[in-house]
Amino acid sequence: MAHIWEQKSERPAESAMPPNLTDLSTVRRPIDSAQGLPNPHYIDAAVFEEEKQALLFNQWAGLATASEVPEPGDAVPMTFLGMPLLLIRDKQGIVRVFQNTCRHRGMILVDAPRKIEGAIRCPYHSWCYSTEGHLVSTPHVGGPGQNAHVGIDRATLGLIEVRSHVWFDVVWINVSGDAADFADAMSDLLARWAEFDKPLFHGGPESRFQLDVNCNWKLAVENYCESYHLPWVHPGLNSYSRLEDHYHIEKPGEYSGQGTLVYRQITNENGEVFPDFEGLNSKWNTAAEYIAAYPNVLLGVHRDHAFAIILVPDAPDYTVEHVHLYYPQPATDEGLRARNAQQWKTVFEEDIFVVEGMQRGRRAPGFDGGRFSPAMDGPTHLFHDWVASKIQDHRSAACAAE
Repeated sequence: MAHIWEQKSERPAESAMPPNLTDLSTVRRPIDSAQGLPNPHYIDAAVFEEEKQALLFNQWAGLATASEVPEPGDAVPMTFLGMPLLLIRDKQGIVRVFQNTCRHRGMILVDAPRKIEGAIRCPYHSWCYSTEGHLVSTPHVGGPGQNAHVGIDRATLGLIEVRSHVWFDVVWINVSGDAADFADAMSDLLARWAEFDKPLFHGGPESRFQLDVNCNWKLAVENYCESYHLPWVHPGLNSYSRLEDHYHIEKPGEYSGQGTLVYRQITNENGEVFPDFEGLNSKWNTAAEYIAAYPNVLLGVHRDHAFAIILVPDAPDYTVEHVHLYYPQPATDEGLRARNAQQWKTVFEEDIFVVEGMQRGRRAPGFDGGRFSPAMDGPTHLFHDWVASKIQDHRSAACAAE
């Protein structure tokens, strides 16, 4: 059988980690007196490891998209914070995430995207697993020609499955197994965007791109949350969707972001637009919303398309942004999709110098985390407070376990 990974039994001893690497007391103050996260939260390897557990493994983090494995048997190996994982759609059509490691000697099972036609076969000693994670074959395990042994219980040696959930086409994982059910953990966001809880059709290869950014992943979240920077960083966008057209979106403990009252649909050379999602409230005729679902997924919705950005932290100062665009129908104008993707790519690339500049700025020892504009930085402050609260919870649990 496959096993949902309960990391509590396998993680390194928490006592090996210093219990209080940074002082977060000023971060959790009201916004008019709060300071941002201290520099080590952007540049220090030990803090990065602490945050890996507290913010990413213990929560529902974005890993990939279900559209990357569209058909039963499709499998894609990937690495998430050093952990080798296998994203697969099983033969029943269910998207699953397994540790990409054979239970025999720890060999990587799949090293390139491919279709699993029969079983997942380890290339080392040919142990085989079903796409549901069951160990189904152990050739010669009891000696030449003997494919079973009393000491090898196949029922308990299935692939280690990581808890996962698919929503908005994003494959969310909870590595520790400790988070509340996804529906409870993300309840407010699910309710807020219930109108968009319908089939999303990925735009295809031209609607998927990657940005490699030399910054800590949290800076990408912080920048995405707020509209304060629009006039200077996105002058083209601000020319029609102005700073004053935007509003804050704030849900403590779950998400924050921004919305606009002025959304302008993209058109092709004939003035045609994408079809709308069906059944939307009239507010979406002119509005759009952009939300950072903590910890690492950035989402956007419009009347005629949506997008998801999954931030993969590869180092304290390096993040890969995986961008995917979606539409209400599978058949839309290919040229218009490409134009829309390029427009968003331009907007997201405009942010790169900002987040990389802030990353370099965190090397200044006198920088104290900065201050927040009480009028303009509410969504970003909310994210800092969430980060601090989850780290404090993690430290408290570690101390209680000692």
